[in-house]
Amino acid sequence: MNSTEVILLNFSEIRRRSIKLWSGIPNEYLNWKPDENAFTIIEMIRHVLEGEHLFHKIIENRGNLGNYKSPWKELKYSDLKNELDFAENYRADFLSMINRLNESDLENVKIERKEVGQSKKLGDYLNRIAYHETVHTGQMLSYLRTIGIDRPQIWD
Repeated sequence: MNSTEVILLNFSEIRRRSIKLWSGIPNEYLNWKPDENAFTIIEMIRHVLEGEHLFHKIIENRGNLGNYKSPWKELKYSDLKNELDFAENYRADFLSMINRLNESDLENVKIERKEVGQSKKLGDYLNRIAYHETVHTGQMLSYLRTIGIDRPQIWD
């Protein structure tokens, strides 16, 4: 496997496990949150899906978001299926962009996020994007433990 294939495999595995986790949450808990300042479950799912699109735009613009407007902005929360369906084409575009990358891109393309003082190689930045989703997977597992409902076995 080359680097791009490994990165794509990692994104695929992370999303597969996220969906496995999210699918195990009964609909009646989608609006639950541990405290007033936290995401609800459905908000966190959207945050992960929307965040991936935001990161994709950051990569396309080499760090400059400009006047980015999220396609999710006016979308009402509903359920997991609708969230996944809405994100499907954005996800495909993101993975397609990664698939077109080569070793030189991963090493030499720089993502400069001046507003947060960040300068990263593209390969590093892609791994940080994957980490974002994994952090929220752990957070969601904690939510389910707190609620007291069964947690899907994602460690297969």
